[in-house]
Amino acid sequence: MQPESSAALRHRTVESPAGRLHLVEQGAGPLVLLVHGFPESWYSWRRQLPALAAAGYRAVAIDVRGYGRSSRPAATDAYRMLELVEDNVALVRALGEENAAVVGHDWGATIAATSALLHPEVFRAVALLSVPYAPPGGPRPSEVFGRIGGPEQEFYVSYFQEPGRAEAEIEPDVRGWLAGFYAALSADTMPSPGEPDPHFVAHGGRLRDRFPAHRRPAWLTEDDLDVYAGEFERTGLTGALNRYRNVDRDWEDLAPHRGAPIRQPSLFVGGALDASTTWMSDAVDVFPTTLPGLTASHLVEDCGHWIQQERPEEVNRLLVDWLDALPS
Repeated sequence: MQPESSAALRHRTVESPAGRLHLVEQGAGPLVLLVHGFPESWYSWRRQLPALAAAGYRAVAIDVRGYGRSSRPAATDAYRMLELVEDNVALVRALGEENAAVVGHDWGATIAATSALLHPEVFRAVALLSVPYAPPGGPRPSEVFGRIGGPEQEFYVSYFQEPGRAEAEIEPDVRGWLAGFYAALSADTMPSPGEPDPHFVAHGGRLRDRFPAHRRPAWLTEDDLDVYAGEFERTGLTGALNRYRNVDRDWEDLAPHRGAPIRQPSLFVGGALDASTTWMSDAVDVFPTTLPGLTASHLVEDCGHWIQQERPEEVNRLLVDWLDALPS
């Protein structure tokens, strides 16, 4: 089932370094590129596309390589950050535009931030949802993630590192796994304080063992779940999970940009109950240094990780207000 005003949505594919990128666009005006995270697709922006179009923007949501109708290269290292950034550059050019504002959620926020960092001539502004900007550098990521879990459990990023391991858990029941994962990180269905944290896996267990049972977040309809599950049942999860399998390659590739700020106009919006935001509160604290062009930073109360789906009206208002204030 498509969202309201779907008749105005235009699906197409364009050539990119990945092979092809699938996009959905609506509206006319300055280009706004929307980049999703894990495990989502262009569809996670279904409530933003019509709102941005109505506000006078050409809103374009992509399937990141490895997802949906975009190409899925076989090599694991084809999902390194540098490749995803070049996809975004190629997309802007394929659309006949000189530049774009880029908006990202979850991994998409990191892709958007790195796109703005490496190509300021293309990405004139950047908005980050859920995941704050942290400049390249620091210790090797796999070592950091390996220490987070401790002796009795494993951090989910480490769990996703080994090819085939998470796929073996997810792919036999994609729909059920996605429903549990979305519920685990949504404000109205996430585990209560004191319950086992769904970001961790007990040794010998599965990530889904800590998902809420028989809870469905208010933002997720049966039709929405059908869309997400249908895509991942068709494509499998490897392309999506390969993003996690490149964190050390990204660390090496981006070493020349260690500590570099993003100077373009920027926006951050996070959920007050989202671990991706709260665990990285130190990164938010240093935004005056790392995002000197920051226009505003918003913490949305009673909101979890799926911010543009949990609170679409509020996110739409913040995005439109920010876009309208950008230099023309």
